[in-house]
Amino acid sequence: MRRFVLLVFTTLLAATPAMALRLTGWRPEPVMDAVLFGVAVLAAGFMLSWGAEAAEKHISQGLIVALVALVTVLPEYAVDLYYAFRAGQAPQSNYIHYAAANMTGANRLLVGVAWPLMVALHWLKTRRRSVELSPVNSVEIAFLLLGSLYAVVILVKGAIAPFDFAVLFLIFAGYLYRVSQLPKADEDEEEDEEPGPASALNTLRPAAQWTWMGGLTLIAFAIIAASAEPFAEAMVQSGRLLGIDEFLLIQWLAPLASEAPAVTIAILFVLAGRAASGLTAMISDKINQWTLLVGMLPLAMSLGAGQLASLPLDARQKEEFLLTAAQSLFAIMLLVRLRLSLLSAGVLFGLFAVQVALAFHFREDEPAAIRSLTVLAWIYLALAAVLVVRNGKPLLSTVRAGLTRSPGRLEAAHDARRDTADEPA
Repeated sequence: MRRFVLLVFTTLLAATPAMALRLTGWRPEPVMDAVLFGVAVLAAGFMLSWGAEAAEKHISQGLIVALVALVTVLPEYAVDLYYAFRAGQAPQSNYIHYAAANMTGANRLLVGVAWPLMVALHWLKTRRRSVELSPVNSVEIAFLLLGSLYAVVILVKGAIAPFDFAVLFLIFAGYLYRVSQLPKADEDEEEDEEPGPASALNTLRPAAQWTWMGGLTLIAFAIIAASAEPFAEAMVQSGRLLGIDEFLLIQWLAPLASEAPAVTIAILFVLAGRAASGLTAMISDKINQWTLLVGMLPLAMSLGAGQLASLPLDARQKEEFLLTAAQSLFAIMLLVRLRLSLLSAGVLFGLFAVQVALAFHFREDEPAAIRSLTVLAWIYLALAAVLVVRNGKPLLSTVRAGLTRSPGRLEAAHDARRDTADEPA
């Protein structure tokens, strides 16, 4: 417990300079602002993650899924919704582009970096060449597919409208309802304790646990509320000062800070021998951001505008959105057999690395940038189509199970899969 207290103290210390700047109103210069407020957002995200993971011991499965999915990515929500809010206040500004960039970047980072990282760490630890999921994870795959298919509707419309929030919220709510009925996919794993700081909290008496969890959550909320605006603005100003396209900074660098806590928790799961739990957490975060975050952007924009407003997608943003949807569809096809192999992870990361390299290479040539995004999107879609042809039956089986199969049947399939894996060769 002493180690945990020291960790909390260190985290609070890391956020102190940003809070001092916020209270005094003094701003040294944009790059330093971005660093200090980015560190504060990162620290707050870790505190939220610790509290949410510890709460899993006390809250029903459905509620904890909602809590972890929403709370651990709250920093990402705060930054992206700020850009959307400012876009509503100034519709002709670049904030519209920033909101879309932050959202697409965060989604593609999860699939292109976080998912492969889970598989790579699992291979390094166990030398097993794939992370095996269980039949209960068909729910995540099915609902991620629903969200990705609806993204095509948004793309055709050319804007994210308030109505889209209603549809995307229903998809996410349906996902929560389904997982609230299911057994935990990791309940048979050898490691029963939550990895990392959450395990320290769970050694305390219930009253002390709730005090710590509540305190960490309130402090983290305060830090995020104070840091979101200056961090978001500092990212824009830093890009201009350094001569770097601020669009790319917001798309790739900002999500690294806001996503880091959730990814770190997943890494701890993998290192604790719970690779399936780590990968499932990253898939759940993808569902969360591909439904709720996307749907909430027009709501934040409407709040800024003082009336209902849609977030328009220009030619560049349409291609960014298309690429994000195409990547999601390809990743889903890789999961339909309820595993993610080292080869598949390598392909996901490789294609992601190519798109980042091209984005920075063509940052000053808008037509070339759009063409490169289009080519990559069609590569993803072509690969997804090949996998649909190859894995048509497993795809239908997985989606049907995720959407309609009863909890009892999924649990039975999970037990049968586990028993088969335990049989001697």
